[in-house]
Amino acid sequence: MKTALITGVSRGIGRALAQKFLAEGWRVIGTSQTGNVDYSDPNLKIFDLDLTLPKSIQKCTALVSTWLHEHGYKGIDILIDNAGAMFDEGETHLVVDKLRQTLEVNLIGTADLTERLISFINKGGHIVCLSSQAGSIQDMDRIMDSHEPYHYPAYKISKAALNMYIRTLAVKLNHENFDITVSAIHPGWVRTDMGGSDAPTTPEEASNDIYQLAISRPETGQFWYKGEKYPW
Repeated sequence: MKTALITGVSRGIGRALAQKFLAEGWRVIGTSQTGNVDYSDPNLKIFDLDLTLPKSIQKCTALVSTWLHEHGYKGIDILIDNAGAMFDEGETHLVVDKLRQTLEVNLIGTADLTERLISFINKGGHIVCLSSQAGSIQDMDRIMDSHEPYHYPAYKISKAALNMYIRTLAVKLNHENFDITVSAIHPGWVRTDMGGSDAPTTPEEASNDIYQLAISRPETGQFWYKGEKYPW
């Protein structure tokens, strides 16, 4: 049985992802801020994780390592950095405190956790980070016309920065001969607490797309949406 580690599995896309992997016969290590979720499965293990706290990231990584060792599991086959936050949804101007908050979760905490987990990822493994079209610099002309161009700037900045982390990580792992694929994915506009009730895509639909990417071996260091490359 293969193992996937998915962050932020208590709700939304993360919850749907965990349940998708479990239904497909995977072992799932999930994280939530409380260490609890409202569903269970014999192949599901939950750890608490707060991406804004370095000590929480360090503790979670240590607990994952111990748990894998105690059960004789070889490592992680897929890491999905799903957990994310938007603190400036109603803002049209950059609020620096909210930018710091957002970067702590969407970039710094995510990168910290990922770097700590690389040594546990098996050969042929895949790191998938949930990004967003909102972070696409190349796609800004279209966003200017249709995607509230001046809204939630901190969130957009954080996802653009995450995209660069993904690119640099892919280049680094390839240069050091790690057999690990690194991908970014735009899940679409999804009906979650963040996406809102008007979003056209369900978490289950988004999780299916993410799952298909995660179990494949695409070109490393790319940004994807529904199986096609998305502009950076």
